[in-house]
Amino acid sequence: MAEAAQTAPGDKPKGIDPHNVKHRGLIMASLMLAVIMQVLDTTIANVALPDMRADLGASRDTINWVLTSYIVAAAIVTPLSGWLANRFGRREIFMVSVVGFVVFSMLCGIAWSLDVMVIFRLLQGVFGAAIVPLAQNFMLDINPREKHGQAMAMFGAGIMLGPIIGPTLGGYLTEVINWRWVFYINVPLGMIAIAGSAFFLPETPKRKIGFDFFGFAALAIGIGALQMMLDRGSDLDWFSSREIWIELALAVSGFWVFLIWILGAKKPFLDPRMFLDRNLSMGLLFIFVVGIILLASLALLPPMLSGIFGYPTLTTGLVMSPRGVGAMIMMLLIGRLVKFVDLRILVVIGLSLTAYSLHMMSTFSPVMGPKWIIISGVIQGFGLGSVFVPISTLTFATLDPEYRGDGTALFSLLRNIGSSIGISIVTALLTHNIAVNHSEIVSAINPQNLQGLMSGSSALSKYGTEAGYYVLNSLASEQAAMISYLDDFRFMMWITLAAIPLVFFLRKPDYQGGSGRAPQGAPVSE
Repeated sequence: MAEAAQTAPGDKPKGIDPHNVKHRGLIMASLMLAVIMQVLDTTIANVALPDMRADLGASRDTINWVLTSYIVAAAIVTPLSGWLANRFGRREIFMVSVVGFVVFSMLCGIAWSLDVMVIFRLLQGVFGAAIVPLAQNFMLDINPREKHGQAMAMFGAGIMLGPIIGPTLGGYLTEVINWRWVFYINVPLGMIAIAGSAFFLPETPKRKIGFDFFGFAALAIGIGALQMMLDRGSDLDWFSSREIWIELALAVSGFWVFLIWILGAKKPFLDPRMFLDRNLSMGLLFIFVVGIILLASLALLPPMLSGIFGYPTLTTGLVMSPRGVGAMIMMLLIGRLVKFVDLRILVVIGLSLTAYSLHMMSTFSPVMGPKWIIISGVIQGFGLGSVFVPISTLTFATLDPEYRGDGTALFSLLRNIGSSIGISIVTALLTHNIAVNHSEIVSAINPQNLQGLMSGSSALSKYGTEAGYYVLNSLASEQAAMISYLDDFRFMMWITLAAIPLVFFLRKPDYQGGSGRAPQGAPVSE
């Protein structure tokens, strides 16, 4: 293959000609295999933690470092992917990332102790961080602007597929084979992605640019401390823990120093001029909200369905899987519509469908069958699919391609941070509301309103005995938990509705009749 050209720091690289790309279909297939592999790994290991704990000799608290190390490492390195791609070549960094991810996935599978597992997971997160943003950047570059919607439909299907099928696939592999296969499953997918990338990925220009170490260090401290706080907060009872306060202080300090630095530095780690592009700024805010909704609802459903509805792990996965099917169907449909329908209208429709599905979920009852769980899931899939593709397209519609590397890195980072914040908020609300609701339910029980319950329970008919109190407390706990889950779904519904007015700040792409231009002073395509 031809060697990529080096450009001077002040020169703008020519990049890839989207109208003259060979093997576009094979390139996109290779990219999507790598994306699915990486996104799948964010959730597939969760259900295998109990089995890992037994084999690795870990405690209930320390085993969570298997997840924390991966999340924190990936979050810190993600913003670095744009600089690495510009400096050393996007194709080269992408291939190194995929190879490293596969190697450390295999090593995670053979880990013999918790310490070794945490080290391998941390390095897996380091190498996996750049896969998603670089894949998105490639897919935008190899497709003309008028086909960005279709490209983002395929990209979005992979992003949505991983978190939805991850727990189900992880549970199946753990039960049928063993937990090590939640990591070995990456090897065949990764090998195909590596082969496709080696043969078909086009070269990109390399730029001789300096590295803003201080800016990156401040951002890394902020992101790392924030992710640590969000991941460990529920285990440490949040702000009753000194560690959480320290992490909060580090996060605020890191982000504040980073903001002041990039506004004054001559060559900052991230060029602040890119944020003058209104679509980029609003798109980053939107994907942050989508991250909150997607993984927060997915984090709530499995414990609710298993703990209150009594569903086994595989049944829970099957009941939730139509959500992913709905999202993929809608994404493929939206990919065809983006050239004919205003993307902003599609975003409003998607947010409205998502809010309606959350309203349906706020009316769930423990005595109902799986029908309405499936229907609400499909509607939510339609909604999220209708939002993700237009937002992925609009975010980069007016942005200079020179800034796409950093833009896609931030897009991926804010989706993941939104997911972490969403999960932390709904989990904290759930824990708090369960305690409050349980107290209120128990305080309202008296001998008079027990008569109806006693007639239907032999244990409660022995009210005043230990067995009677046990059953009574179990019923109160179940009702308190159910009410708290419904409150969380209602809370996410209001967040979704609150995001709708932001649509009016987005510009239409030029191929849809919009100006296609960034505001005065912002970077624009030449």
